[in-house]
Amino acid sequence: MIAIQNLSKSFGAVEAVKDVALEVARGEMFGLIGPDGAGKTTLIRILCTLLKPDAGACTINHFNTVADFMAIRAIVGYMPQRFSLYQDLTVAENLRFFADLFQVSPAEREQRLTQLLQFSKLEPFQKRRAGRLSGGMKQKLALSCTLIHTPEILFLDEPTTGVDPVSRREFWDILASLKKQGVTLFITTPYMDEALKCDRVAFMHKGRILTSDVPSRLPGLFKNKLLEVRSKNILQSVKWLNRATSIKSIQTFGDKLHITTSNPFQTEAEIRSILDENHFEEVRIDLIPPSLEDVFIQLMT
Repeated sequence: MIAIQNLSKSFGAVEAVKDVALEVARGEMFGLIGPDGAGKTTLIRILCTLLKPDAGACTINHFNTVADFMAIRAIVGYMPQRFSLYQDLTVAENLRFFADLFQVSPAEREQRLTQLLQFSKLEPFQKRRAGRLSGGMKQKLALSCTLIHTPEILFLDEPTTGVDPVSRREFWDILASLKKQGVTLFITTPYMDEALKCDRVAFMHKGRILTSDVPSRLPGLFKNKLLEVRSKNILQSVKWLNRATSIKSIQTFGDKLHITTSNPFQTEAEIRSILDENHFEEVRIDLIPPSLEDVFIQLMT
């Protein structure tokens, strides 16, 4: 459904996308992970025909994004990070407005309106102004507006950022239903737990794709062992633990530390010795499997 070959895009001296090559199968849910400034949004805008690449080529359903941009716009839906809902229009009025923009016929428009209101669970709120909706409801309305013309492929740019956990789960339930209907989904997300829901994920950093695979195989890329360290006031221990010769890296994960090492037994002894000397209490050290975030951090460095 998507084929990207050696794609590059720069803005002045900033190389936003560097020699990217990817393929996404029809009906696949594909996740793109990366920090702010990684180039995710620029890549999506190129795929949606909103930007022209400087080099390389990409096709959507065999249509070239430069030469065949009108054909592509008829089959894609794009939900940017800040979807421009009309705050003074009601839920139903927003849906009808976007149906008119996409030239959906009147008969099909009302049918799609009913389907999408039921699908997104917004039917009880169809007369409420968009500006009075919760954050999760706004995202579901934005997705419904994107779906009004029945696209074959959806591009979603961090669709659940700033949304509460319950609404995030409901939103992903909707995406799973779309996948079952055969819609291809290309999603950028900063959340690793959301990436696990995708069929395949790619890590992007400084414009480059670091790796791409099914989520279950990515932890195998972690080349060392990982220790999780907990204790009272553990965050204050980092400056002392940096002196340990067997530690390769230390990352803070909330109220605990993830410590990379090639020799976990030696490192555990060093950590205990350092923490005991500095009077840290309730120390707990466990050998754990790496998460996707651990893998991504190691690939970035």
